[in-house]
Amino acid sequence: MLQVRNLAIDVAARRVLSDASFTVSPGDKVGLVGRNGAGKTSLLKVLAAEDDPAAGLVLRRGTLGYVPQNPRPRAESAQTALSHILSGRGLDRAAKRLEELHRGLEKDPSLANVERFSEAEEKYRHDGGYSGESDARRIVTGLGLKPDRVDLALGVLSGGERRRVELARVLFAEADLLLLDEPTNHLDSHAKSWLMDFLRNNRGSVIVVSHDLILLDEAITRVLHLDGGRLVEYRGTYSQYQQARRLEEKRLTSLAVRQEAEIKRLSLLAEVMRRQTEKRARTAKAIFKRVDRLKAAKVSAPKRERKVRVRFPDPPHSGRVVLNVEALAKGYGGPVVFREVTFEVERGQRLLVMGLNGAGKTSLLRILAGKTEPNSGRFRLGHGVSLGYYAQEHEGIRAGVPVLAHMRDQSDADERVLRALLGTFSLTGDIARQDAGTLSGGEKTKLALAQLVAGRHNLLLLDEPTNNLDPPSRTGVALALAAWPGTMVIVSHDPEFVEALQPGRVLFMPEGRVDYWEEDLLDVVSMA
Repeated sequence: MLQVRNLAIDVAARRVLSDASFTVSPGDKVGLVGRNGAGKTSLLKVLAAEDDPAAGLVLRRGTLGYVPQNPRPRAESAQTALSHILSGRGLDRAAKRLEELHRGLEKDPSLANVERFSEAEEKYRHDGGYSGESDARRIVTGLGLKPDRVDLALGVLSGGERRRVELARVLFAEADLLLLDEPTNHLDSHAKSWLMDFLRNNRGSVIVVSHDLILLDEAITRVLHLDGGRLVEYRGTYSQYQQARRLEEKRLTSLAVRQEAEIKRLSLLAEVMRRQTEKRARTAKAIFKRVDRLKAAKVSAPKRERKVRVRFPDPPHSGRVVLNVEALAKGYGGPVVFREVTFEVERGQRLLVMGLNGAGKTSLLRILAGKTEPNSGRFRLGHGVSLGYYAQEHEGIRAGVPVLAHMRDQSDADERVLRALLGTFSLTGDIARQDAGTLSGGEKTKLALAQLVAGRHNLLLLDEPTNNLDPPSRTGVALALAAWPGTMVIVSHDPEFVEALQPGRVLFMPEGRVDYWEEDLLDVVSMA
């Protein structure tokens, strides 16, 4: 149960929510929607008690599970993934205590030790300890983590695998209320489908932020739309919300036009009467007061969703061979993720990197970007190559550093030019002076992409660049990159984005096999 009353939220001195009130009852499935930067993530943080509101009241009853946009397991890297998931219900500690009591019983089978072990075992069984491991494995497998990876230490898992483990931990905990911020990011189509079923059948309440429209349509029963500081509630699925919102926007637009026409008519009438007889002048005065009341009560016509128009400048010239990779291998202390990966990328080519989760796609791009070292092998950039790297975890976005300073890291252009560039990604006004650490996930994505534009690179390494973007921004970025003649190495689970880019070749990981792109591969992009 969640009750919110007169809630107001500020982000970097900017009010993103005013006077919001709503209730989430047991079993409610709520979709929180809005454009990038509207304040969805900030609202979830306040509901999860991670941040304080500027005003208002949040009352929570029951247990709470929260998965932020970029969840990072709060555990020792040596802890296994399975143990971390079990910790969602405290079963990891209970199992450890049961093991200690069992060892004590073997050393000293006294009546006291037998009773202590029996009591602990009974509680463990009552809390679902013996079935807990199978439940945990079922959840994490549903989210797309290979069964043999569950028993590995967290420290050897990839970033995407660790995110799945953290999501599995929260789902396993069976909280009364789940707050999920973009939970489908980095999930393939099978994992998304499994998550849809889980949320739909979950007995608890859910508030989910997602740009995955299929998830919203199938799993929720209410929509909260956040825009311009206002929160408006719609009953029904996402499709029903879209239809209701279109009708409401049409009604408000029509009402605004009628009100404006009436204000103009009365203003003109009063102006004419004001210059006539004294009696008519008094009537005109009354009409002017009526006009003032109409203006005060006038509704604003809904703003149309702004199209994002981005242009990547033509890249500087480079040699024919842009990137040469020879026998790269990478592991993290456990089994080797990939070995003997060899390929070459020529000027203007677009190489799509495909593979199941944990196949090493992100690890490969991090090596090529100079962020981590390979276990063996080497790579070389060609003559005149300038490399730009988009990291899916926004590791280049530094908290405490203003947005404009991030742009100056990439370009010596004057502030007016950099602000104009930020504006093409809808990062306008005071956002340029805002602490980049306070941006939403979608805004951080836009800032990272704006940095790539400012850097004027001719080789782009793109690791899931459309994650966190709202649909208009995703379309704008796809069209801009599709028209850009530079060289790209891309990791993406977004079929529409990949289709727009039309890659020429595909690198299959972890085997390192290179082949030509075929349209049939679009069917497996979301699964690889």
